[in-house]
Amino acid sequence: MVSSYIAVDLETTGLDPKADKIIEIGAVRVIDGKVTARYETFVNPYRKLEERVIALTGITDGEIELAPGIQTVIGEFLEFADHLPILGHHVIFDFSFLKRAAVNEGKEFERQGIDTLKLARRFMPPDEKKNLKDACVYFGIKQEKSHRALSDSMAAHDLYQELKKQYGSQEPEAFEPQALIYKVKREQPASKRQKEHLQDLLKYHKIVLSVQTDHLSRNEISRITDKIIAQYGRI
Repeated sequence: MVSSYIAVDLETTGLDPKADKIIEIGAVRVIDGKVTARYETFVNPYRKLEERVIALTGITDGEIELAPGIQTVIGEFLEFADHLPILGHHVIFDFSFLKRAAVNEGKEFERQGIDTLKLARRFMPPDEKKNLKDACVYFGIKQEKSHRALSDSMAAHDLYQELKKQYGSQEPEAFEPQALIYKVKREQPASKRQKEHLQDLLKYHKIVLSVQTDHLSRNEISRITDKIIAQYGRI
């Protein structure tokens, strides 16, 4: 059973790594079962947060507007993570966002992972809720804040340790890390012509976007342009 890993959690603008953005990363480095370092940062998504995100996380536009973008942050995180496996509650979600960010900066990010959600589903009664907050309550684990990245990464670590303590000797194979598979290609930056066309559409239809167009990829700006034309028409 693995005893050294990076427990990680993200707060994001939504659930789709292709369309949504990271707004906070929290991680703890665990060596031989002990927390040896912590990493926490806001990430500027270069867009306004929706009310549902603010209500869920408590993170505001004011807190992230001066934060670095993921282009800067991802290198820091990869250095912190080194080559350790990553652990999280539904870890493929966090991995998919992080790998997309890494690939976009020309960096490799292949990892084995440990999923505490899968472990909770394996060892908790069927009628118990398996989300991180409820799983921690079930096992008597104190959680500082729900839906904040560093707190949730610490909670996932504590949950794993408790699960391993109770069930590790019975089913040690369940606690072994597995290869995380998420295929992604590097996104291309939007062209000057794309940006100008979008700005012309916005001006013509008197539309104010909640995202900063300078930070959109070619695919993102194409999707927004197509959506505007479908809804409002061409110039």
